[in-house]
Amino acid sequence: MVFIRVILKLAYLSSTEYQHIIRIVGNDIPGAKKIIVGLTQIRGIGYNFANAILESLKINTNKNIGNLTDSEVQSIEKIIKDSSSANFPHWFLNRQKDIETGVTKHLITSDIALAVRNDIEREKAMSSWRGYRHMFGLKVRGQRTRTTGRKGGAVGVQKGGKVLPPGAAGAPSAPSAEGEAPAEGAAPAEGEAAAGKGTAAAGKGTATAGKGTATAGKGTAAAGKGTAAAEKEVAPKETKGGAKK
Repeated sequence: MVFIRVILKLAYLSSTEYQHIIRIVGNDIPGAKKIIVGLTQIRGIGYNFANAILESLKINTNKNIGNLTDSEVQSIEKIIKDSSSANFPHWFLNRQKDIETGVTKHLITSDIALAVRNDIEREKAMSSWRGYRHMFGLKVRGQRTRTTGRKGGAVGVQKGGKVLPPGAAGAPSAPSAEGEAPAEGAAPAEGEAAAGKGTAAAGKGTATAGKGTATAGKGTAAAGKGTAAAEKEVAPKETKGGAKK
């Protein structure tokens, strides 16, 4: 039974002349895809529109698109180009009451981008509110703009890391007034540290000078003692009778 089914399937494929690439309205579609999926590769045709086309033409939606005959491909292209021939409702088409022709039609491929561009240019030429919004690159359909669409140009927010509180490890110390002692636990600046080292060295020099002064003072005191002893030796001794010895 399985062998018979394989033979029948091969005979069906050979009779329908399977094609690896099918070209529909300028789009190359792989023949291995299902018809309903392959038609959605055409811009402007969605899943529902493709299903409506196949239902109107009585074509099996599960068949591979490579098994389509030339007449079926031509009928599909005819409906895509002229949707009015299939009697689709007007709300099912994507271009209702065109402003130039007043005709309701369905646009596909590059016609969609051309129609959108022409509509935007017409709004700008009319100086309408939508045209002004388009000119300045703003949102047109009433969306929120306070927190979204903030691209291009500065928005007044400075980027950077977290701001550490003053006095924390690694945080820059606040500039202190002249003569004011630094905060407790704050690391001194490089200039302040160098000034402190110089002050300490000056203090050591002053202490050394003080030691020298104290030594000189001791020498002066010793000299004073020697002078007092010499005066004692030079001064004559007086007796009780007034005679000097």
